[in-house]
Amino acid sequence: MPRVIRLLSSLLERVAESNDLGRRLESGRGGKISVFDGLTRPTISVQSYLERIFKYANCSPSCFVVAYVYLDRFAQRQPLLPIDSFNVHRLIITSVLVSAKFMDDM
Repeated sequence: MPRVIRLLSSLLERVAESNDLGRRLESGRGGKISVFDGLTRPTISVQSYLERIFKYANCSPSCFVVAYVYLDRFAQRQPLLPIDSFNVHRLIITSVLVSAKFMDDM
């Protein structure tokens, strides 16, 4: 497994945990729910999810770096919809898909 997968999963898990804490303190974003939010937290860890995507999607490691850039830009432009454990998996697959289309498609 490329080191970028472990690094990216560590960063995203910390961001999600931090925003989960804020979500509990605010008692849930004031009713704001995005289309990316799930009703429950997925049982698969972020690292296992990224490893699975890497294994089956045949994306280059650079796709994951670009995907993180997309997630960072999303977080900066949508401060009312923070990345948390209810939406991190859906945002990951979306950002990896877009980055693979940009980086790896011919």
